[in-house]
Amino acid sequence: MNEVKKPKKPMIYYYIIVVLALLLFNAFVTPWIMERQVEEVDYGTFISMTEKKQISRVDIQDQDNTILFTDKDENVYKTAKVEDPDLTDRLYGAGVSFYGEEIQQTSPILTAFLTWILPLLIFIGIGQYMSRKLMEKAGGKNSMAFGMGKSNAKIYVKSSEGIKFSDVAGEDEAKENLAEIVDYLHNPGKYKEIGASMPKGILLVGPPGTGKTMLAKAVAGEADVPFFSMSGSEFVEMFVGMGASKVRDLFQQAKEKAPCIVFIDEIDAIGKKRDGRIGGNDEREQTLNQLLTEMDGFTGNNGVIILAATNRPESLDPALLRPGRFDRRVPVELPDLKGREDILKVHAKKIKVDVNVDFNKIARMASGASGAELANIVNEAALRAVRDGRKYATQADLEESIEVVIAGYQKKNAILTDREKLVVAYHEIGHALVAAKQTDSAPVQKITIVPRTSGALGYTMQVDEGNHYLMSKEELENKIATYTGGRAAEEIVFGSITTGASNDIEQATKLARAMITQYGMSKDFDMVAMETQTNQYLGGDASLTCSAQTQAEIDQKVVELVRRQHEKAAQILLDNREKLDELSQHLYQKETITGGEFMKILNS
Repeated sequence: MNEVKKPKKPMIYYYIIVVLALLLFNAFVTPWIMERQVEEVDYGTFISMTEKKQISRVDIQDQDNTILFTDKDENVYKTAKVEDPDLTDRLYGAGVSFYGEEIQQTSPILTAFLTWILPLLIFIGIGQYMSRKLMEKAGGKNSMAFGMGKSNAKIYVKSSEGIKFSDVAGEDEAKENLAEIVDYLHNPGKYKEIGASMPKGILLVGPPGTGKTMLAKAVAGEADVPFFSMSGSEFVEMFVGMGASKVRDLFQQAKEKAPCIVFIDEIDAIGKKRDGRIGGNDEREQTLNQLLTEMDGFTGNNGVIILAATNRPESLDPALLRPGRFDRRVPVELPDLKGREDILKVHAKKIKVDVNVDFNKIARMASGASGAELANIVNEAALRAVRDGRKYATQADLEESIEVVIAGYQKKNAILTDREKLVVAYHEIGHALVAAKQTDSAPVQKITIVPRTSGALGYTMQVDEGNHYLMSKEELENKIATYTGGRAAEEIVFGSITTGASNDIEQATKLARAMITQYGMSKDFDMVAMETQTNQYLGGDASLTCSAQTQAEIDQKVVELVRRQHEKAAQILLDNREKLDELSQHLYQKETITGGEFMKILNS
């Protein structure tokens, strides 16, 4: 988009410049104007002009030892004073007026005008002009001293190079909702004909990186109306009342340019729930109250549609979320398989890509990735192609870039001992073998024991064939067993355990606890929620909502569940000990094998 309106500097900035300019004017320009041109001559020339009666006035400066005189044309001359007893008689005889004081070079009126009146008039004129401009911009009544109460909203207009809906992929439902808003702004008649009115506010909610702000930019690119954009944090000021003033100024500008769209990014910065403290008068609460009034107060905001984005909807004030303010909530979730494939294709248009790239496979490998992460994957692939001296990105570049995003870059200087390398090989094959011998497990895509910058000494990548929305109790238990397969392999082969299973332990415990406290998969607790989830889009923190006695029982059930699956994984590996050794030795030699190689050896 082309930004056509930028935040102005505070008024005090311009006043300081004007004052400095006036000081310089008085110090240098005024003396230069007041000083008449004085020509310096010798004493003989002065005597000669006196005898020729060309002088009209003489001023004798005893203190400076100089003589100033003017001719008939009012030109001023200066000469050095010398000892001349006949000077007075000579001047008297020539009819010259002579004085003992300085010639007045400029009139007192002109001096006063240049020194005081003219600078004052310039200062007042500039101040009046700037005040009028400021009042016109702010609607004539919402201006505050030095512009501190003005909004810094950026105004965008439609441009041929801006983001359009065609540039946004993977969020078809959100695009449909917003396309309806654009259509209403273009063709309001067909909606008014049936009596329908557009929502006053639309709230975009979803995890970071899913494209909420990009969708808002796409609306700006498609709409033919002014588009105001501002972040929620820009309303919060050091001085109390400034945030509320900025809200008033923003909506005043929007109403003047209606119909228009106002976009507030990260609205949770000012829209948090009020805490109900007696006497609460903080800046954020005043700003929120003003926002509530502007969105649906007595005056209304006809023709102004509010777009807002947040990844913390649970923290917003209920008064802000009610119909009439935000009538519609548009989820912008993580993309599914088709969505990921479409997003990859959109970003792949920006780089040179091999025609044989399988975007469906890349999308399956990048399960759970957001739009921003997919864009990063494509960019990493292009950078890797440049490092390797190729003119375009290949399938291998894209697959490697996924591993870079998941586990980091390969550590070229990490040298494992032979025993450590063998332990890691058995550990990773333990994961893969347990996964392959269980039903409903995702196929193994790749196994490697090359250390990564994330700290992983190796990893096993599993890739689902398609979308997976529901998981049964058996599938979750199999997943826990897969997590424990690496430690089980170490115990069986080496008779000891290492620190390499720390992340596996964390993931297995987290999944087992969720099965009991959130999914109701324990017979002892039935369908009772023992845990609530907060910050759904920011990591999903959970907090227990039960007594201390129940918490102890939950801990016991979690330990029992993980232990059963650990024993099951160990039994699978014991039953396939020969394949465990064969596959581990193969991985030890090659360091990285594909899922196809793994299955070929396993089934041979």
